[in-house]
This record gives sequence, structure tokens and C-alpha cells, in this order.
Amino acid sequence: MGSVDLTGRVALVTGATSGIGAATAVLLAERGAHVLVAGRDAVRGETVVAAIRTGGGKADFVAADQRDAESARQLAQQAADLGGGRVDILVNSAGIFPFGPTDQTPADDVDAVYDLNVKAPFHLVARLAPAMAERGRGAIVNVSTMVAEYGVAGMALYGSSKAALNLLTKAWTAEFGPRGVRVNAVEPGPTRTEGTAAMGENLDALAAQAPAGRPAAAREIAEAIAYLVSDAASFVQGAVVPVDGGRTAV
Repeated sequence: MGSVDLTGRVALVTGATSGIGAATAVLLAERGAHVLVAGRDAVRGETVVAAIRTGGGKADFVAADQRDAESARQLAQQAADLGGGRVDILVNSAGIFPFGPTDQTPADDVDAVYDLNVKAPFHLVARLAPAMAERGRGAIVNVSTMVAEYGVAGMALYGSSKAALNLLTKAWTAEFGPRGVRVNAVEPGPTRTEGTAAMGENLDALAAQAPAGRPAAAREIAEAIAYLVSDAASFVQGAVVPVDGGRTAV
């Protein structure tokens, strides 16, 4: 029986200054990990770090915009330095999700979504997974979305970027799995976060389509991520796990 205890592990969580990323950072710290809180907003990042430390956990903030391969290289290097030379766990939670009609989507939005939702995880895994493989151990979780599984009007850009991330999850399993690196993904449904607050009643309407009938709390998504990075999930590889209240099951 695997353990969910993460004591001694170094975990890098991107997009960890708010929402699902912040909830994940807090939970992994509660489980004993040294969490590196990565994000663009230093004030929010330090707030998450302070909350973790107040609770008796270990955390550090790492500034990261993840705009390109060079910024991913810098983030990987800073994380390894803060982690005592290694990163054991990577959670790719940073992402943006502009919605709207395809013909009204600015070209800059297309580039921005793919830069952060697809290219940033790609570059970060390229930097961190080989070292995990050399050590024979590591866990990576990519945060996807339920709308990577089915078509929704207005969500073509966002959904397609996360569908690419789902395929990367499987390809990285084939590439790094034989050397001890487990790569999985979670597909959240509607979740109450700072980022989705602007959706208002639309969030509840979307959530009402699922058997659960309500939006998730960020902590509920974090629990699934924490399981996947732990030894309790030692035989789970290449899985894309719906955490959507049952929406994609019906």
C-alpha cells in the first residue's frame, strides 16, 4: 500500500499563486513536501508561502512568467537550486482560459494560450524530467480540463490547448515512464477560483450539467493531484483523470 506522505520531496507547482495551483501547493506542503510556489505575482506568491509556513510547512516563492524556453530554463534552475539540487514533483498548473467565438479571437490570444498552456509545460518537462529519470524517480501532473474531451462552443482555443497537454501526458509516459518518472493529468470541471469568479452564474450553469450538480472547490482538485504525485499512485502512469463531478461520464 503506497503512502501519501511526501516528506523529503521537493515539489514545483506552477500557477501556484491562486486557484487550483495555490490549493495544491498548500496541500502538498501539508503532506510534508518542500513546495516551490511559482507564479508571476510576487505578492500573491508570498501570501501562499506565508500561509504554508504558518501551518508548519516548508515553501519558497519562485518568480516565473513562463513566456518562452529561456524563462522555463531559468525557472527549472531556480527551483533546483532552492530544492537542494533537485525537483522530485512537478505540477503544471499555470494556464489561461479566454473563451469566445473562434472568428472573434485575437491572434495574440491564440499565441498566449499555446505559449502558457502547451509550450511552457513542454519546456519545463524538457528541463526537469531527464534529471528525474537519472535518479530513477519522479512524478509529474499536468492540469488539463474536461473540455479537452468534448466540443463546447466558445472554448475551441482553450480546449484544444489542453487536449494537446493530454497527449503530451501520454507521450511523456512512454518517454520517461520506463525510467521511473510517472506522468499523469487531471481534468477539472467547473471550479470556484479567483480566475473563474468572473463567470458568475455561467459557472453554476456549466456545473449543473454534471451529476455532482455544483462547482468544485479548488481543494477537491488538489486532492486528486496530491494522490497522483504520491506513492499511493505508484502504478498509475499516463492516466488522464476526470475530476469533473461526473460530467464526462454521462
